[in-house]
Order: sequence, then C-alpha cells, then structure tokens
Amino acid sequence: MIVFAASALATTTAGSTAASTAGTNPLVYVLMVLQVVSSIGLIVFVLLHSGKGTGLSSMLGGVSSGASGTAVIEKNLDRITIGLAIAWAVCSLLLMIAYRPLG
Repeated sequence: MIVFAASALATTTAGSTAASTAGTNPLVYVLMVLQVVSSIGLIVFVLLHSGKGTGLSSMLGGVSSGASGTAVIEKNLDRITIGLAIAWAVCSLLLMIAYRPLG
C-alpha cells in the first residue's frame, strides 16, 4: 500500500496532486474525526458493560449501595452505547458517499 501511494505521488506533479485529492473536501475531514471519536467511544463503552458479575455496575455499585443506582447507570450506559453505534454507522455511510479516492 505504501509502494502504491509512493508511485502515485511520483507520477503526478505536486500541484495536481493537491488539487485532485478527495481530502480537499472539509466534510471528509469532519466525518473522519467523528468516525475515530465514535469508534474509540464505542470501544470504551462496550468494555464498561457488565458481563458475568463484572462491569460498571458491580465496580461502582458495591454490595449494599442499592440496585436502583446501578440500574440507572446501566440504562444510561446502554443509551450512550446505542447512540455511539448509530453515530458510527451514519459516519461510515456518509464517508462512503462523500469520499472520492484518486483515480
């Protein structure tokens, strides 16, 4: 992949390379940043979910602190995870539409 990129840059002039790249579209940059942020957030929040007796609810809940507080935390954690998953999917679709590679 690096060889391909180097050969593509070598065959074009410096002025036409900057003008013909898809990166000149600022929407692509914004979508890429949102994609990275939602990906990292999705990884973090999926890892915070509780498994078999572990996770955020047992880590923060303790033994006698009450189940209602941890249920609210888990419900909010579910909502954030679903929101990040939707944001990631929408960013992926929009990047497919907006990004035009060289060629």
